[in-house]
Amino acid sequence: MTAQRSALEGGRWHFNHGPIDIVAEAHGNEVEVAVAHELAWRRFGTVLDELVGELRLLRQPVGEACALQGPIARRMWQACAPFRAGFITPMAAVAGAVAQELIAFYQREGIERAWINNGGDIALHLAPGQSARVGLFADLARFDLRERGPLTTDGQFELRAEMPVRGVATSGWRGRSFSLGIADSVTVLAATAAEADAAATVIANAVNVEDAGIHRRPASECKDDSDLGDIPVTVDVETLAPAQVQRALEAGAARAMALQRSGLIGSAMLVCQGQWRLVEPLSSPASGISALVNSPQAAAVGSVFA
Repeated sequence: MTAQRSALEGGRWHFNHGPIDIVAEAHGNEVEVAVAHELAWRRFGTVLDELVGELRLLRQPVGEACALQGPIARRMWQACAPFRAGFITPMAAVAGAVAQELIAFYQREGIERAWINNGGDIALHLAPGQSARVGLFADLARFDLRERGPLTTDGQFELRAEMPVRGVATSGWRGRSFSLGIADSVTVLAATAAEADAAATVIANAVNVEDAGIHRRPASECKDDSDLGDIPVTVDVETLAPAQVQRALEAGAARAMALQRSGLIGSAMLVCQGQWRLVEPLSSPASGISALVNSPQAAAVGSVFA
């Protein structure tokens, strides 16, 4: 199995290697953009083997000291370290950490804007004066990163260079990774993609309530090499009473507000069965998900638009 790349419409590139599936896009000087794409591609080819080499440690709960060696692995650990009081492994930040590693190659003179979209977890580069619109999906099950043609989003919001946000990540029980909660999607804006990824996982786990309509199985039964071991993960959620959905969202929103007060996230959008909660910075709501272009009932990050 070797890394593969293919050109997409609009000057984008698709990088794939095993479970890692990335779309890269950049705007600016044509030569500088081409150089950045090539450098990112070369680094991408080494990422999977580097992570596999430390996979045993990456699947261990985050402790007091980091024994990991690789730059991506250490970034994963650092993003998850604030949550080590509960159960979390560095794998909770893997998609965001990989995206963050690659976006560094676009942070160069001549490139105005760039983004790395790793299955919906996004790292951005925005030069002064630049901005990007991020598309949202309310249901992670409908999102296909490789969909051809225009994506039909539920909403969009704008990120501007002056905002303290360079990472956007989404988690939920319908996504690629397991979740302990019942959120259809939780989108988090944070300073970096790795930090957003870890926080989205934690908040999505907190969107929860006790109900017979929620079905769980040990993670090890769903995937034999899961870092979650025998912890029960959500495999199906029946239609719940609206009051139950509200309780679950309130629990998740409380967790998001606590992370916001600690400076770990900027803002978050939580969606579950047609209900939603928006957690924005009280001091500066314009720096979060406050200006949705379409419906506010949207949450999962799907794509980046010019």
